[in-house]
Amino acid sequence: MAGQRYLYDLADGDASMKPLLGGKGAGVAQMMKLGVPVPDGFTVTTAACVDAMSDGGAWPDGLWEETLAALSRLEERTGRGLGDPERPLLVSVRSGAVVSMPGMMDTILNLGIGDATVEALGREAGDPRFAWDSYRRFLQMYGEVVEGVPAHAYEDALTAMKRGRGVTEDTGLSTDDLRELVEVFKIVSRTHIGADLPEDPKEALRRAIDAVFRSWLNPRAGVYRRANGIADDLGTAVNVMQMVFGNRGDTSATGVCFTRNPATGARELYGEFLLNAQGEDVVAGIRTPRPLAEMEVVLPEAYGQLLEVMGTLEAHYRDMQDIEFTVEDEKLYLLQTRDGKRTAAAALKVARDLVEEGVLSREEALARIEPGQLDQLLHPALDPAHGQQPATRGLAASPGAAVGEVVFDSDTAERRGKAGDAVVLVRWETTPDDIAGTLVAQGVLTAHGGMTSHAAVVARGMGKPCVAGASDIASDAEASTLTIGDLTLTEGDAITLDGSTGEVFAGALALVPPQINEDFAVVVGWADDVRRLGVRANADNGPDAAKAREFGAEGIGLCRTEHMFMEQDRLPAVRRMILASDDAERANALEEILPMQQADFEAILEAMSGLPVTIRLLDPPLHEFLPSLVDQALEVQRLELAGDTHPTDLRHARALLAQIKKLTEQNPMLGTRGVRLALLYPEIPQMQVRAIARAALAVADRGGDPQVEIMVPLVAYAEELRRMRTLIAQTLEAEFAAAGRRLEVPIGTMIELPRAAVVADQIAEHADFFSFGTNDLTQTGVGISRDDAEGAFLSAYLDEGVVPDNPFVSIDVDGVGGLVEIGVQRGRSSKPDLKLGVCGEHGGDPASIAVFERLGLDYVSCSPFRVPIARFAAAQAVLV
Repeated sequence: MAGQRYLYDLADGDASMKPLLGGKGAGVAQMMKLGVPVPDGFTVTTAACVDAMSDGGAWPDGLWEETLAALSRLEERTGRGLGDPERPLLVSVRSGAVVSMPGMMDTILNLGIGDATVEALGREAGDPRFAWDSYRRFLQMYGEVVEGVPAHAYEDALTAMKRGRGVTEDTGLSTDDLRELVEVFKIVSRTHIGADLPEDPKEALRRAIDAVFRSWLNPRAGVYRRANGIADDLGTAVNVMQMVFGNRGDTSATGVCFTRNPATGARELYGEFLLNAQGEDVVAGIRTPRPLAEMEVVLPEAYGQLLEVMGTLEAHYRDMQDIEFTVEDEKLYLLQTRDGKRTAAAALKVARDLVEEGVLSREEALARIEPGQLDQLLHPALDPAHGQQPATRGLAASPGAAVGEVVFDSDTAERRGKAGDAVVLVRWETTPDDIAGTLVAQGVLTAHGGMTSHAAVVARGMGKPCVAGASDIASDAEASTLTIGDLTLTEGDAITLDGSTGEVFAGALALVPPQINEDFAVVVGWADDVRRLGVRANADNGPDAAKAREFGAEGIGLCRTEHMFMEQDRLPAVRRMILASDDAERANALEEILPMQQADFEAILEAMSGLPVTIRLLDPPLHEFLPSLVDQALEVQRLELAGDTHPTDLRHARALLAQIKKLTEQNPMLGTRGVRLALLYPEIPQMQVRAIARAALAVADRGGDPQVEIMVPLVAYAEELRRMRTLIAQTLEAEFAAAGRRLEVPIGTMIELPRAAVVADQIAEHADFFSFGTNDLTQTGVGISRDDAEGAFLSAYLDEGVVPDNPFVSIDVDGVGGLVEIGVQRGRSSKPDLKLGVCGEHGGDPASIAVFERLGLDYVSCSPFRVPIARFAAAQAVLV
């Protein structure tokens, strides 16, 4: 684009330029303005990446010239030159997305070192070993990231040399060893790419920037973006900064720290460091680092300065910070600061504390918490009374309990996890490429790495339990075995992780329900003060209703009566009702079902006393309560072939098969169900309404306050609802007259068909409320079957960007959302005070809740464990 500026010196940027400079570039630029010690450098903007990627990777006009000019300015400011044999300038080339994506894109360190500069770097530092160590690191990172050489090729060579020298750590290699290793790495590179790596450092810089651009499109970055709802068109910035060296001996170090504990939120020192290392050693888990507190002993001056800077940055950003630092010859440099990834428990603790400290208002604190993250707190934990001894311990890197079968690679974890298996991913160390397996695994166990390693950071951000650095374990991915002392587990064996304690147990331990802590209650209480939307729950029995109320539900938005029909103690009576040969036989069966339904309704109304309970009349087609057609046909065949079948049994089996054939439809979802079934067999809804009325009266008799609502499913025509309303009202009147007292019972309908939305003004004339059934409205509005689509084309559509989100998870805003908007507008045009809600699973999705807030619905309803998330999301929808 003509006139577009693609590059900024760090001194020219600040935090407000994050969309252009990315999080890392804007953060370093802001630190420079705050007087925090940072290396000098420049940033290639996200716009450059976007323009390059949109043109097949071709750089936009003028970008390379801008890069050379910025490099020249950097050389002038530092008094060094890229490739200068006397005073060489070395730089890092690092990604920097607008939204933090830790470990998902690429970094190249030590660019500028080569045969012409390595000796000068060693002389200047007075440490030739450091120079050759930097050289071998550059060859490995450049070869992997830029030229695509497999990582194991370099690692195998490094491991072979350490084994040959009898050392276990890289730091045990001598200068001569590293000099030899550089030559080996050159051969490795030449073998894989068929040519030498470029000697011209400027050409290497160009290729490195291009590689970072390309890393925006790598598979792991795409998986991470989809998992975290990050747009694919943002691009990444590229930060080119003067190298500072944490590998210049024991007066140098590298580390990562957080201004508060990212696992718990406590205001305490949290971090790790490594002496004589570079940053990738910490985050990649190559060496197990030391606790940050030990830095006070070995590097006291830099440690004190670091504590001061941590306070400065948290005060400036008014949030917990994740900081990457390097100490070069006892001098501290900060390489990055960003809002720290944290667990849900930590997010709530930090939010509450920052409000109590007067740093944030409640509204500001609410806006900073990701509603979906609260789901982490609503899952089971290990039963503290399990009484088992751990097989080993590691670092408690990410809290929570994980129970599953051991798998040893990301691909297997992804495949089995997507198939519904509970798996635990076990790795020597994780890499960013393990992201797909981590997403679906119950938890992660690594033998290597620390609390700030890639595995720990990603697991915390995803709410996955993680035990890292369990050094007693031996993981053999090729043999698919995990050895812990005398115990050997193979792929498929059960294992349990406690990410809160770092303990690892053989076998599957029992779990207990989650407990809501005080931070959760307080912060979600703030959300209740802000939100406009009501939040109800979908529940079909008393225990679920009680749990929903415990989580803050303000009623039941959907009680599915068909789930009650499926219970084993009543299924025989339901089948007798379906198979009845005449009205009297059907009436007898319904009389048997009625007290069961009444008892179910009483339990729910008691649990929700004083709050509304919307009971949906029978929705599915009758054949769903019978055996499948194939199974029953096989059963008849078996009885016919058996020599000792009683004639009565065979007659009954054949009659059942005939009725199943009669009721079976080609497309039952759009067949005889819901209101259609009710109008054909009015005795079924009459029985249900009688049970509802009697349950409400019984609860009232016991001092409760039943607030029942009756909802008719699958209405497409106003006349359907008019007739059903008459039937329901007459049945209620008969029950209340017999009891000698009346209760107010609103009657409404689900809007789950496009026609219903379009003629909502007509339907509203006979309704006290609408509840949008967005699950079926998505199927009928988009024209896809959820059961078929999610296992077929929908995954490909998501991967290829045909659709932005799974429409069954987040509402299709333009399509299905448009139908809801039509239904809202036309329904209220006929009846301005019409109560409107939504009872599909979209009612618990934060993105969908924002749409429902905008459309003016009165409430959302979701599964009980999503209620706190919905309460929180409803508040954020107001604050946006």
